[in-house]
Amino acid sequence: MLSKEQLQTVEEEVRRLLQKVGVAGDISVRQEEDESAEGPTVQVALRAQEPKMLIGERGQTLFELQHIAKLILRKKIAEPFFLSLDVNEYKKNKEEYLRDLAQTTADEVTLLKKPKELSPMSSADRRVIHIALSNRTDVVSESVGEGPDRRVVIKLKE
Repeated sequence: MLSKEQLQTVEEEVRRLLQKVGVAGDISVRQEEDESAEGPTVQVALRAQEPKMLIGERGQTLFELQHIAKLILRKKIAEPFFLSLDVNEYKKNKEEYLRDLAQTTADEVTLLKKPKELSPMSSADRRVIHIALSNRTDVVSESVGEGPDRRVVIKLKE
C-alpha cells in the first residue's frame, strides 16, 4: 500500500501533467489492493470539461497520458503500483461494455457451437474480455494475431 504522501504525490504529478497539456479538472485519487497484480492499483479519476481531448480516438490519448504519468511517477515513488487514469468514467463505461460483449458473445458461441472472433483490440481490452470469461466452464478465450490486428477468439471448451 502506498502512503498518504505518495498518493498526494500521484495527485500533484497528474495535476502538473494535465496543466502542461492545458487541461483543468477535478482529480480524485484512491487506492485499491489488487491481489493479482504487483502492488496496489492507484485509481486516478479526472472530471474534465473537454474529455474528448484527453481521451482521443478509441482511448489512445488517455492510454498515452497514463503511460507518461506512470513514467514520471516511477521516478518519484519507488514502490511498485499500477496506475489507472480515467477521464469522465470513459474507462469504466468501456470495461462494462467489454464485459457485456464477452458474456453475450460467449452465450452466442455456446448456442451456435461455433467459435467467434472479436474485432482487434488493445491488450488492456483483451485482458478485460479474458477476465470476464475466466469463470465460465463452457467457453475459453484466447488471443490470436499480431500487433494491432491482435484479437480475442471465444470458443467452446473441449
